[in-house]
Amino acid sequence: MTPKRIFDITISGLGLVCTSPILVLTGLAILLYDFGSPFYIATRVGLAGRPFRMIKFRSMVLKADRSGVTSTSATDARITPVGRLVRKCKLDELVQLWNVLIGEMSLVGPRPNVPSGVAVYTAEELGLLEVKPGITDFASVIFADEGEILKGRPDPDLAYDQLIRPWKSRLGLFYVSNRSLSVDLKLILLTLLALLSRGMALKKLHLLLRRLRAPDDLVEIALRRKPLVPQPLVAPEAAATLPY
Repeated sequence: MTPKRIFDITISGLGLVCTSPILVLTGLAILLYDFGSPFYIATRVGLAGRPFRMIKFRSMVLKADRSGVTSTSATDARITPVGRLVRKCKLDELVQLWNVLIGEMSLVGPRPNVPSGVAVYTAEELGLLEVKPGITDFASVIFADEGEILKGRPDPDLAYDQLIRPWKSRLGLFYVSNRSLSVDLKLILLTLLALLSRGMALKKLHLLLRRLRAPDDLVEIALRRKPLVPQPLVAPEAAATLPY
């Protein structure tokens, strides 16, 4: 068992125990709103392209995934009133500590993607599947306002692919190349700090990327001071290599 796995088991186990009152209250609030399951379980792609069932608290109306839209803006009509609070407090991802505990995810790593998203990965983006997906990473802090970025966009999926995905992929690949327990611990602390002061968390993440000698544009994007510029869509090059 690797040190990272021991770290994941220890922190996720303690996290589930310590946050159990919050988990129970969140689940009850969702259940009582519309008497539907408080959980949303969906297929995501993990290490080496293996699919797994990721769990999160449901923040949308029942059967919202049947709309065919995978990206979510802050004004998405599918989000319930309870779900808005759950998303604002980042409670929807908290239950994924279970996925970490059983070994499907890690505390830190590139966020898991849906199969249709992975199917259009470029050859370079397939490198994201070399590690277990995580609850948080560089991009999770930098793009914590993803819903606001997509707000008012006529095609949220297209806007995501042009404005956010290129940065998320590059930041994820940078993590894969520079991962360590030290980096993991710092990203966990910065994720928690972002709940209190996102501005301060972005500044410290900016410094962390600089110390890790990230490319200048990745260091700069961490501050989020400039408008996001749409990037051209890149055609997939190696989707056929996926093992599922």
